[in-house]
Amino acid sequence: MFKHLADQSAKNPVWRVVLWLFEIIVAIILLIDAIARPLYRPLLNWIATRQIMHRFEALIRPLPRFVILILFGVPFVIAEPLKVFALVLVARGLVVIGITLLIFSYLVTFLIVERIYDAGREKLLTYWWFAWAMGQIIRVRTVLVAFKTQITARVRSWLQKTGPAE
Repeated sequence: MFKHLADQSAKNPVWRVVLWLFEIIVAIILLIDAIARPLYRPLLNWIATRQIMHRFEALIRPLPRFVILILFGVPFVIAEPLKVFALVLVARGLVVIGITLLIFSYLVTFLIVERIYDAGREKLLTYWWFAWAMGQIIRVRTVLVAFKTQITARVRSWLQKTGPAE
């Protein structure tokens, strides 16, 4: 099924543009996530170990895949646009409200959406389009991580060559 998508994208310029836009959106989301990750990851790791989260995931796992998809999709569809709206608020000078909304939307995404995804991953990946999208996300993330590693190595090399300022 994925081969069909690859063949279609190679032949159809509109499909190539759609894929290109998808990759740009994914890259932006992943970059924002990478910047914010050190701030929220320890808290989320701690919350993930709580008994209530284990119970929540145990409630999700036996559900049918379409129910898991709805449970996954609804908070995701709400939280992701809230992040953009929060940035708009910050740009308009409502910094405290914007940052508060941004933190809230990240918490919703990572406390609810991530837990639902972890609990229902096997069933969600049985949807071909979901598996394809996750494959694209992983591919873009791999490219971004490699790029970050190259940049970090170059900066470290440059800093070692220049040495401390005297």
